[in-house]
Amino acid sequence: MNTRNLAFPHARAEIDAAGIATLTMLDAGVLNILSTPVIDGLREALAALREDGSVRVLVLRGASDRAFVAGADIAEMAALDEQRARRFISNLRDLCNAVRHFPVPVIARIPGWCLGGGLEFALACDLRVCADRAQFGMPEVKVGIPSVIHAALMPQLIGAANSAWMLLTGELIDARRALDWGLVNAAVPDAELDQAVRKLAEGLAALGPAALRQQKKLLRRWETISVDEAIEDSVAEFGAAFNTGEPQKFMNEFLASKREGKR
Repeated sequence: MNTRNLAFPHARAEIDAAGIATLTMLDAGVLNILSTPVIDGLREALAALREDGSVRVLVLRGASDRAFVAGADIAEMAALDEQRARRFISNLRDLCNAVRHFPVPVIARIPGWCLGGGLEFALACDLRVCADRAQFGMPEVKVGIPSVIHAALMPQLIGAANSAWMLLTGELIDARRALDWGLVNAAVPDAELDQAVRKLAEGLAALGPAALRQQKKLLRRWETISVDEAIEDSVAEFGAAFNTGEPQKFMNEFLASKREGKR
């Protein structure tokens, strides 16, 4: 299968013939730590991939399988003052927003630790698949700072009580609890992680790309408007879908398969 490789500072992107892009964090230590240079490199990579119309789904991962991302760089943060702290967290916010608003579905591949800024990065993804040995936590309060930016997504995912427990205690939860709470979409044996991520990515890549981009856009839009507004807003999107030719193609293929099945 033909694969295109793109190199960026602290990141490598691979795009295969199915339109599955894999963005790998590089040179970030054995725990895939988010320092400013790493954040900048990932943002550059995401900006380039966003403009690539061949990309149908994006998988995020670290080079090291000890973690997805074990957090932001504490050594860098320990030297910050208020002004530089604002710049640092704004940069991380912009990275996470680049993922949240990426035009196609984004899958977080989580083999191990997923902590602090790393969990915020994962929360910005649309789907999260982890190994059964993965550990999750928001330990910021233990180092004197609050959990911020995309930690705000937690209550809608896992509820107010579970969010309060994680954010106020800073304690870890394992993959089983993360799955039970809805923090991840799937938890699989470590040896099956790549297969599970690949199967999910292939399923998404096989769908109509225009419809998938529409659905991702709607998901983000629905977060900012009322239910009644979302329902009305969807009518125009439904009509617009028929301008792409995808409904006609996929529906006729479905009808043809049913006719074949009756023979």
